[in-house]
Amino acid sequence: MKQKIFFYLFLFISLIALYQFISTNNMVKAKNGLIEAKAEKLEVLEDSIRGLQVKVMDMQYFSLDNNDDALSYYDHLKLDSPSSYITDKLLETNESKGNNPLVPYEGMEGDFKINKIKVLNHKWILADFSDGKFWGELLIKYELKDDLGVDFTLIDHLLYTRS
Repeated sequence: MKQKIFFYLFLFISLIALYQFISTNNMVKAKNGLIEAKAEKLEVLEDSIRGLQVKVMDMQYFSLDNNDDALSYYDHLKLDSPSSYITDKLLETNESKGNNPLVPYEGMEGDFKINKIKVLNHKWILADFSDGKFWGELLIKYELKDDLGVDFTLIDHLLYTRS
């Protein structure tokens, strides 16, 4: 009888060990599959990031902040960020009542105001303007003077038509 108890005990322990072995093996395979899937996804995301970094570098090519030759014109002014300073000065032109004085159109749904600004170099700015319904773009020439005054001159403009 003692021998049967040990036999059944051995059989029961063997079944438990077999179950644990198979269960752990399946769990390891599942975890390895997840790890491989995550590694593949990580590789795809890293490729996407590299592609986006190249796009950002291309977009920043025409930017005062990344143009050392253009920035050298403002070294003597001791400005932390000439681009931000010029942008702020251009946005100040929106504060006047009515349309922005640089926009050569009369607002149809409201007053035309400058929204987005891209300082290209030490001479030119691209700007977007809108009255809420109609919009257009401006090419502006500017001059940052030694007394930190900024003169803006409109070079060209366009107003998009609504279809």
